[in-house]
Amino acid sequence: MAPRPGTEFPDVTLAIIAGGQGRRLSGVPKGLLEVEGRTVLSRQLALSPHFGDVLLVANAPAPYAAYALRTVADPIPDKGAPGGVHAALTASRTRWVVTVACDMPFVSLEALRVLLAARGEDVDAVCFEAEGRMEPLLAVYRAELAPHWRPLLLEDPSLRRLLSRFRSRVLPESALRAVDPTLRSLVNVNTPEDLARHGVSLPPR
Repeated sequence: MAPRPGTEFPDVTLAIIAGGQGRRLSGVPKGLLEVEGRTVLSRQLALSPHFGDVLLVANAPAPYAAYALRTVADPIPDKGAPGGVHAALTASRTRWVVTVACDMPFVSLEALRVLLAARGEDVDAVCFEAEGRMEPLLAVYRAELAPHWRPLLLEDPSLRRLLSRFRSRVLPESALRAVDPTLRSLVNVNTPEDLARHGVSLPPR
């Protein structure tokens, strides 16, 4: 299927990076956690009409089968988040990829628009820096990085280290606060404490 025309960002794939099982969350895949009666994955897919394509990166895809998404596994296993981003870049059918981690329930379209507006011919990746830390799983990447990214995975680098190897544009916290004053788009849910803090629940058994 060709990328969808007529969308706001036809040259961008929305890639949802679903890691392994949520071991600290009773083994529930984090994309199936629920907020206000909807799964995190459903909330993220509400953004998809704005993009030319949508892709799920999942090494254990069975829990997400009902969503009928184009799904790929990491070509190089056991490389964590850097391997997931590499999978998205490799499978992309568009020039750019915007990545969202499946444990981020509150990502806003406005935040993604800020990232995408910072693209340029002299830029390979764009991410935010907030509270002194880069946020490379809410980011935009040039798909052409895939063959250059692959050999670097052998070094088991962090995403932040990988970004340092390319022409990365790091946006200040103020750029995100302008559209997301409480930085809610950067919230991720990894522990039972996170569930309680952010009003997220386990799905019914």
